[in-house]
Amino acid sequence: MLEKNSSLKESLGSGMVCLGRWWSHHPWRCLKDWTCTQCHGLVDEEAGGCWAGEPPVSCDSCQEAPAVQTCLTCTASFCAEHLRPHRDSPAFRDHQLCPPLRDLQQRKCPQHNRLFEFFCSQHGVCICSLCLLGHKTCPTSPLEQAKAAAQSVLKKKLVELHNQSERTARAMSTVKTNQNQSAETASRKKELIRNEFSEIKALIEERENEIMKAITEEEKRVWNKFDYIYSVLGNKKKEVLSLKDQIEMALTESDDVLFLKRAAALQRTSTKEAFVPVVEMDQNVMHSTYQSAIILKDIVKVSLIQSREKKEEGTVSVSSHLAKLSSVDTAVTTTPTTTSAAAAKELIDSFLKKPREELLQYAANITLDYNTAHSTVVLAENYTRMSISDTFTGHKYHPQRFTDYRQVLGFQCFKRGIHYWEVQLQQGSFCGIGVCYGSMERQGPDSRLGRNSKSWCIEWLNSKISSWHNDVEKSLPNTKATKIGVLLHCDGGFVIFTAVGEKHNLIYKFKAQFTEALYPAFWLFSSDAVLSLCHMKD
Repeated sequence: MLEKNSSLKESLGSGMVCLGRWWSHHPWRCLKDWTCTQCHGLVDEEAGGCWAGEPPVSCDSCQEAPAVQTCLTCTASFCAEHLRPHRDSPAFRDHQLCPPLRDLQQRKCPQHNRLFEFFCSQHGVCICSLCLLGHKTCPTSPLEQAKAAAQSVLKKKLVELHNQSERTARAMSTVKTNQNQSAETASRKKELIRNEFSEIKALIEERENEIMKAITEEEKRVWNKFDYIYSVLGNKKKEVLSLKDQIEMALTESDDVLFLKRAAALQRTSTKEAFVPVVEMDQNVMHSTYQSAIILKDIVKVSLIQSREKKEEGTVSVSSHLAKLSSVDTAVTTTPTTTSAAAAKELIDSFLKKPREELLQYAANITLDYNTAHSTVVLAENYTRMSISDTFTGHKYHPQRFTDYRQVLGFQCFKRGIHYWEVQLQQGSFCGIGVCYGSMERQGPDSRLGRNSKSWCIEWLNSKISSWHNDVEKSLPNTKATKIGVLLHCDGGFVIFTAVGEKHNLIYKFKAQFTEALYPAFWLFSSDAVLSLCHMKD
């Protein structure tokens, strides 16, 4: 940057370069007594420019000493010694001198080999006097005049850029202020939300602790019983070993009289066979506590779904729903939603139109209840696969076990809410899939799925498909699907069976007013039939 005084510095701004580079573009400007504010080099006519940037211009005569002046007439630069003729001889009096310049050939017209003297503003080029003929229709001006005009334009542009820079700086300051305010607002809101969720978590943890406590107490009760039985069996073992030792000692007695006395006494001593009483977990406690956890999950899930669906109407407070959860009892009951026939049909149709991906939000991972499985039903793969084995030794007695039909119920039961699960079956199997009340009979003709008022199912008999409820059969169109989806809407009062992967996937739908908790139910007939419960992603 160049400056001669403070006013010039303000007018030129801070964007100009060091003298060595600036002069190559402004050869017509006298730079005596100017200063380069970038390198702080003093510009001197004898020094030939600032020395902090580029090396000095060499004398064109001796090619050794630095030039102190350039003759624009001779188009050559001279050191002090070789410049003397220009200063002393009258012959060079009219020659135009200026501070040393580099690349004089670049300041000449390549066509006429004469110095540039004019500037064509239309084409934006410097021209010589001979070029004027080719630019006679163009607006041209001497270099000094063109420079002055360009300087005036650039100074105005500097002022405009300065003002624009200040406006941009103010805008940046405003944006930064708004950004900080937004961050503060978000931080405060996060803290409030964090407090709300802490309260939600506390309520859920409190309920979890209550449920876990109930199971732990049941576990402790059963554990203590087993401990007592184990100690009794230990004493029985000691009694048997003691009698065994006495008999072995008696057998070593050589005296006939003593042996017979001992033998007579030992023969009168008897021990009872060890008896192990049946000790089981209270299934009512296990089921009710698990069901309580499911109800709690459903309340949270329904609340979240409702809050998404009713954004336009206002935010639903999840915490207000969960505040009631601490009082949720294991025997929670709800009154089924009473809707008109038209509303019920509209509700069912809305679910029939939903794609599988949307139904997965109601996914439930079902496991099979060992205590309900028929004695020939084999459960495998963590109680998610059932098959028939006629050679199976059978399960021990349990009051909830099916005795006449090869059936098993799901461990989970549902009293309210919407639930969806999928079952994999084999093509051509003789089997049934459905839902039933927990109070359905476990033996006798009424214990078969669909043959009573407490169960709803569909059955496959080779290529024939039927629906069954209250011992009434309806033949259904055939489907080749081997994965069946079951959608249970407890509050809406319907259960839908679909063929997963089929374009028209509805197999059958039952409409009923459910009055009890419903269990997934399964039935197999042939020994080669297999049913598997599909793992549903959480």
